[in-house]
Amino acid sequence: MLHHASIRTQDIHRAIAFYEALGFTVHERFTAGITLACWMEGLGGRIELIQVPEPRPAADAFADETYTGYYHLSFDLTELTAGLPTWLETVHQRLAESSASPSPSSPLGPLKVLLEPQQQIIGDRVYEVAFIADADGLPLEFIRVLGHVQP
Repeated sequence: MLHHASIRTQDIHRAIAFYEALGFTVHERFTAGITLACWMEGLGGRIELIQVPEPRPAADAFADETYTGYYHLSFDLTELTAGLPTWLETVHQRLAESSASPSPSSPLGPLKVLLEPQQQIIGDRVYEVAFIADADGLPLEFIRVLGHVQP
């Protein structure tokens, strides 16, 4: 069983606010060496956020077709929503509300959609698939099983 996926972030407070808008909650806060970190749980999994004290710009894993390495996290929302467009609109509204709260340390900005919801056949299943970027630009995939391909 996968325990967690770890994400390095430029601003842990902004990242926490972003993932809270997706439906995650902070489970544990701790330090990793000299930096802030936390575990967050939601959407059927656990992530670890680690703040990088002196970050460099990250590679564009979504747009750079020659990029190698970890590409994205993927979350199955089949049981959580009736459709990705509606779910993404809810996330957009939560991010807007979070950015409008009094004196945010680092405003989140609008939801960045990398791939609008669309259908994709993988094997014998039809999926609804969408990609967004997190607060640091990491691609996140959201999928829903729509059904099986008819023979």
